[in-house]
Amino acid sequence: MADGLAARVVAAGRRCSPARSVLAEWARRGTPRQVEYLAGYPGAECASREASKRANLLRRCALPRAKNFDGHEWGQAGWPDGFGRDDLLSLSFPGGREDLVPVGDVGTGRTHMAEAPCALACQRARPARLLAASSLVMRLRRARDDGRPGREPARPGGAELLVIDELGLLPLDADGARPLFQVVSEAYETQSVVFATDLEFSRWGSVFGDDRMAAAVTGRVVHHGRLPRFRGESYRVRHALMQ
Repeated sequence: MADGLAARVVAAGRRCSPARSVLAEWARRGTPRQVEYLAGYPGAECASREASKRANLLRRCALPRAKNFDGHEWGQAGWPDGFGRDDLLSLSFPGGREDLVPVGDVGTGRTHMAEAPCALACQRARPARLLAASSLVMRLRRARDDGRPGREPARPGGAELLVIDELGLLPLDADGARPLFQVVSEAYETQSVVFATDLEFSRWGSVFGDDRMAAAVTGRVVHHGRLPRFRGESYRVRHALMQ
């Protein structure tokens, strides 16, 4: 009999969600114990939906590795004025549409600072997206050639936090630099962008293949941006098996 009642509850839930007025009426009519049991339903429903949302956001974020800040070594990070570890962990900068450009030596935590906030944002049900610069350009170019740029699933306009990884790792031609420039322009003052790169601003002209385009990009980034710097020996070298 209990299984039959449970099946009826599931079937009814599939047909419709209870309205607030219905919940209020049933709460008024029930005994204290019944009302207590009834109160568990919306709480469980909200928790389930939030868990599904976080899982979907993390999947769409497309992180190559599930990184976090647990046990992270912070000693090689140099913080700019007005921004520090607490600001990073609280994710205050996406709310202010601020950009981050972690720059410095290879293996000192630069990429970690780009990827871990993405995972942290998804865990807090805030949309984030990570794309390598070359991959983003390839997807946008393919969408343009197919005549569907507005429907391109890789288009990162819906993300509160956008991470462009490996900027400068692979050279871009002028045809590839233009869509990347467009993404940065659209993100200006509407999204927070993290540029993971080992290039100082003075070398961004080599990424975009055009000094004027690079100047336009850096001008936008500098306006609302922060520049954490990383110095020191590579973490991978320090912990390498091959010594």
